[in-house]
Amino acid sequence: MKVVKAVLPDPASLAPGYTGKTCIGDIVKGKKDGQDKEVFIYNVADHKEAFNEVGSQGISYTAGVPPVAAAILVAKGDWDVAKMANVEELPPQPFLALLNEMGLPTRIKDESGDRALSF
Repeated sequence: MKVVKAVLPDPASLAPGYTGKTCIGDIVKGKKDGQDKEVFIYNVADHKEAFNEVGSQGISYTAGVPPVAAAILVAKGDWDVAKMANVEELPPQPFLALLNEMGLPTRIKDESGDRALSF
C-alpha cells in the first residue's frame, strides 16, 4: 500500500480534469402478472458538475450521498433498524426520494420509457 500510495497521484489532484459521467444501477428481470418484465433503475453523476459543487469527482456523489441519506433516515426514524436488517429489507421510497433531493436523482427505464423516478 505504501508503494502504491507513493507512486500514484493524489486522487484529489485528478478531479479538475475529470469529464464524463458515472452510471450506477441495477437491471432487474422477472415476471409480473405472468409476463416477462425488465427494469433498469439507475443514477448518473456528472464529474464536472460534482467538481464545481464539491471539488471532487462524480464518484463523490455515488459513494458519499447514499450513506448520508441512509443515516438521515435512521436518525429521523423513517428507517427502523432496531433489528438487524439488510438495506434491501427497508422501504426504498424514502431513500430514493432523499437521494433525489440530495443531488443524486434516480431514473427508471422500463416498457414505459426512461424517466425520473419520484415519490
